[in-house]
Amino acid sequence: MTNKEDLQEELGNNHIATSANTPLRKDAFDITDDDKIESIKKDVENILTTLGMDLTDDSLKGTPNRVAKMFVKEIFGGLNPAKKPSSSTFDNKYKYNEMLVEKNIVVYSTCEHHLLPIVGRAHVAYISKGTVVGLSKMNRIVDYFAKRPQVQERLTIQIVEELQKVLNTKDVACVIDAKHLCVNSRGIRDIESSTVTAEFGGKFKEDKTKREFLDYIKLDTTF
Repeated sequence: MTNKEDLQEELGNNHIATSANTPLRKDAFDITDDDKIESIKKDVENILTTLGMDLTDDSLKGTPNRVAKMFVKEIFGGLNPAKKPSSSTFDNKYKYNEMLVEKNIVVYSTCEHHLLPIVGRAHVAYISKGTVVGLSKMNRIVDYFAKRPQVQERLTIQIVEELQKVLNTKDVACVIDAKHLCVNSRGIRDIESSTVTAEFGGKFKEDKTKREFLDYIKLDTTF
């Protein structure tokens, strides 16, 4: 391998991101979802055929189409900005000025280095500065950014930055604890380990507020 190829392999095997933004081409949405499905379907057919699978078998006939639809409509649906959750907020009329924590939001994502699942839990918190957001909206924001090829650090940052924009406050935090099947099922094949990432904004950078949040989610970790 060249030095550049060595670096690319090292970055991928060590699950290191190169940007806090999802690396999308400018022409990412110049073709329709249906066109993408047709193109991916052919690619999946080629992969399975190359691996030696018999696509005339009844069990495999529909696999290329199913995989293509899954990629575009489901597990990578968060790439499409048209699917971004609406950002409706409400006045904090009851003047709740303490921390609000949404724990154990299920995370289903996909590692962008090996296209294998990332499965875990996100814990999100914010302190209102005049507006609040519906609880389910926090789940939807997590799900939207998870449904794309991801790196866990980037996912954590994107969730916090989106809620900061929606709520017009820096006082937002997110911790994700997840298993990476690219670690669990290949490579080192360690089925017990998980990865914990955190992003703290505003008051959550202060030790007292950070500790309170970590106590709420019962995470005994120092950041």
